[in-house]
Amino acid sequence: MALVQHKSKIVRFQQQVDNSVEYLVPFVEKRISVKAGLKVLEIGCGEGGVLKPFTERGSQVLGVDLSTSRIETACHLFKEEIASGQADFMVKNVWDEDFLEKYKGNFDLIILKDVIEHIPNQEAFIPYLKKFLSPQGYIFFGFPPWWMPFGVHQQVCKSKFLAFLPWYHLLPTGLYKGILKAFGEKPKTIDELIEVKETGISLHRFERIIQKSGLLTREKIHFLINPIYKFKFGIKPIKQAKLITKIPFFRDFVTTAGWYLVSPEN
Repeated sequence: MALVQHKSKIVRFQQQVDNSVEYLVPFVEKRISVKAGLKVLEIGCGEGGVLKPFTERGSQVLGVDLSTSRIETACHLFKEEIASGQADFMVKNVWDEDFLEKYKGNFDLIILKDVIEHIPNQEAFIPYLKKFLSPQGYIFFGFPPWWMPFGVHQQVCKSKFLAFLPWYHLLPTGLYKGILKAFGEKPKTIDELIEVKETGISLHRFERIIQKSGLLTREKIHFLINPIYKFKFGIKPIKQAKLITKIPFFRDFVTTAGWYLVSPEN
């Protein structure tokens, strides 16, 4: 059962705008002021909805994504900001040498919203991001923990049963793939879901990578109910109970989003 935001880029864009205004920007502002002159990079920006509130406050933004169609939509939606030089969007892999050469040490804030769980070799990628930070820069990560009920975004399934069936993505890959095929999911959907299954990241492993990368967690929130669910499903966000956040492994099963703001130790 594909949700409306999976079919409409405009709906998806507005949901991200609203979520960014109400929750993401206030979270970031616990450490860094969102204002004119702030240089922001979003990796995996999609249509750019997360960045809209930043441009409205005068920040300088760059969005990169591997999807040509989504970047084309972003360019259309931000045409005035692009014309004025305040925003830019590009189809680009941040691993490319020319991208690093151009933007090394450039950004005050890097945003990865529902992205890190799609990226392979996170142990190498996360410390690599430090190269793009200005001396006082921060990185925002927001992601669904791998073991949470819908940890591979199975809401994209056309089957209503599979779309809302919790935790079955934790089955062995062969069995999981067989279930998807049995319910008639398209090969493209199956490939996407298997990819996230292979790259999914837990809270425990994420925090371990942050520590090994020479980064410190400056702010952290775990959610029982992900803020984006307010705009997708009309469900009010709920922070995870403090006791649950302190229980390793178990917290991953009942936490739908982890938000972190990190920066280098020195």
